[in-house]
This record gives sequence, C-alpha cells and structure tokens, in this order.
Amino acid sequence: MAPPAGAREGRRLSAPPATVARSLSSLAVFCGSSSGNDPRHAEGARDFGRLLAEHGIAIVYGGGRVGLMGALADAALAAGGRVVGVIPEALVARELAHPGLSELRVVASMHERKATMAELADAFVALPGGIGTLEELFEVWTWGQLGLHRKACGLLDLHGYYTSLLRFLAEAHAAGFVPAEAAQLLVVDRDPVRLLDGLATRPLPRVDRHLDRGKS
Repeated sequence: MAPPAGAREGRRLSAPPATVARSLSSLAVFCGSSSGNDPRHAEGARDFGRLLAEHGIAIVYGGGRVGLMGALADAALAAGGRVVGVIPEALVARELAHPGLSELRVVASMHERKATMAELADAFVALPGGIGTLEELFEVWTWGQLGLHRKACGLLDLHGYYTSLLRFLAEAHAAGFVPAEAAQLLVVDRDPVRLLDGLATRPLPRVDRHLDRGKS
C-alpha cells in the first residue's frame, strides 16, 4: 500500500502507452472543490486534464467550476477533450456548476451523482482533495471489493499528498482489515502515465460478493 518504489513527482508527460487509449474511453476523476494551499496540486490537475484530453479519454467528474475540479475541467476542455459533469440540483442552485462542459447531468442527490459517475466511467482516479474526495474513492473501492463492478481504482499521489493515508492503509492491511484482494484493486502512483497504464493493464482479482464475516 506504500507508494511504488522510485515513484516520481507529477509532471508534464508525453503519450501514455497504447494500452491506455485502447482500454480506457472514460475516467471518473474525484478531486477537491478547493485548490488547497499548494499551487502544485492545481497544476497537477491541469496537467492530468490535458493528458486525458490529448489521448481521447473522456472525463467524468462532479461538475464543479471551482478548485481542482474547475482546473481539471478547464484544462481538458481547452485541449479539446470531452468533459461530463454530474452534479446534484442543490449545488446547481448554489451556482457551483461549470457552465462550459461538454455535457452536464443534473441529478437529484449525492447518491445519484456517484451512481451515475460509476455507470459512465471505465475506471476511477482520485487526485488531492478533502473528505468528499476520500468518501468517493473509498465507496467505489468498496464496491469493487464487494464485486459490484470490475473497474480499477487509482490514486494519483501528487507530490506525496497521500503518503500518510497510504501508510495507514498499509497498517490496516497488516492488521488484517484490508485484504490483499482489496489492495490489488487500488493502483497508486505519482506519475500520471504510469497510473493510467496500471488502470488499463492491472489484472483485477476475482472477489466474492459474499464477504467472509471474519474478514470484512
């Protein structure tokens, strides 16, 4: 569960391996509605948006116009990418919806938002963010553990933002609460290209929908 050995910081990158373009047509991206205190995180979100757009991978995200969400969407759109936002009516009323997306789906609730994003995406990635980002990642990761989907989950650890979380997950695994099969569903890297390649190529373990009560 620790960052891969030799993982490099996020950077502007060349084309990803051909396997990515063949395997991923859309990617759900979870990230902060705030930009945070480190400007490198917004830069990383913009880089990731451009990377996806340049290689024809549509972005499915929460539909916001601010923070890392807005930075990701703006960069992808400027590079000619397709960006689909999924946002609850309550956030539209607060004028937080991005006005220039390829498509904006307005749904009734946060639960419907997450279900719609999961349906539209081939895989999931979390960038830096707060408790909402963590909740979204952990929910789709849990769905994978339960066998409710066969889609990879990724964590783009820009500039070591998730180092402490990964340390905790390693401790949870050692303590017997995160089984190896669940750990294999989460692809972690600081390099966006390697992360996308992992999402496209990592073999996903077969999991039983019925959890062993002693291992859940």
